[in-house]
Amino acid sequence: MLKEQLSHVRDLLNGAAGSLYHIVVVALSAGIALSLPAVARSFLAYWSRVENEKVYLIAVEIAAAICLILCFKAIHRSLRDRTLGKMATGAGLVSFFPRRGRRAQSRIKKLKERHGTGRTVMVIGSSGYATFVDQVGDLSTVLEKCLGAKILLVNPYSQEASTRLQAIAHPNVTLESFRQEVRQSIELLKRLKAIGKAVKLKLYSDPPLVKLVILGDYLWLQHYHTDLDVQTMPEYVLQHNLKDHGLYTLWYQYFVQRWESTDIPEYDLDTDELVYRGHNGSEIRRERFWPEEASEDARQGVGALGLTSDTSTARVTRHFDADLLEANT
Repeated sequence: MLKEQLSHVRDLLNGAAGSLYHIVVVALSAGIALSLPAVARSFLAYWSRVENEKVYLIAVEIAAAICLILCFKAIHRSLRDRTLGKMATGAGLVSFFPRRGRRAQSRIKKLKERHGTGRTVMVIGSSGYATFVDQVGDLSTVLEKCLGAKILLVNPYSQEASTRLQAIAHPNVTLESFRQEVRQSIELLKRLKAIGKAVKLKLYSDPPLVKLVILGDYLWLQHYHTDLDVQTMPEYVLQHNLKDHGLYTLWYQYFVQRWESTDIPEYDLDTDELVYRGHNGSEIRRERFWPEEASEDARQGVGALGLTSDTSTARVTRHFDADLLEANT
């Protein structure tokens, strides 16, 4: 109710601002027209004194030359900006955020909420924690209002994830914390699925290239630098156009190809397993995720059998893994 009232007040203010703008323009036009005779008389009187003084005449010539240079530069810049604007429009670029200050973060979050409400959210990210788990994340509220989500995150147990974290070399960014962030992202997706949202998750193992968020006709893009945090990188907003020659179409196809790749397994949010499928979509095999949980189950099995030696533990663990592999195949 309050939002509707605020929206109504905002519309009234916008209408009043438009009317005030027209009134100001008409008033300025009338003032200029009424002042032209007096300005002309003053200019003629001043020029009659200047034309006989060489110093004043040279000063006027220099000032006129400077004004012409500035005008030509402004015209050149305007034409160049217009050309760049046409290029950006043709490419589908509608916004650019070089830095993520407080004001920029607030604007980004509001735009994503407006673009993503009632849509199917498609995301390619790293751990997903800073994007939709953290309360100040860009998609923290979008996922609550969306119809569904297709999300690609990095497999936290892949070699590429370990290599990237070592390259960042930040004391607060460790492999264990990264795995915990992925786990929290998965828990959030489980809660969203439990309330009826169509949520699917896949885990890829190659190095992250871009942070990609598709919200209807808008696409948000950031680049993962090899040794920098993605939050420090600029963010671009692309819009879909009817001509299909913009960068939106390119990156949308990139997401579709990644999502449909059979090399990337789907994460079963109900059983915590990786599901591998063939080209026809049929399930080929399943693998249990979270290796530490599998190791804990193996240790519990050893204790139940009363085995304490390292040899017996290893033997039971091998039998556990063999049974798990047989069950998956």
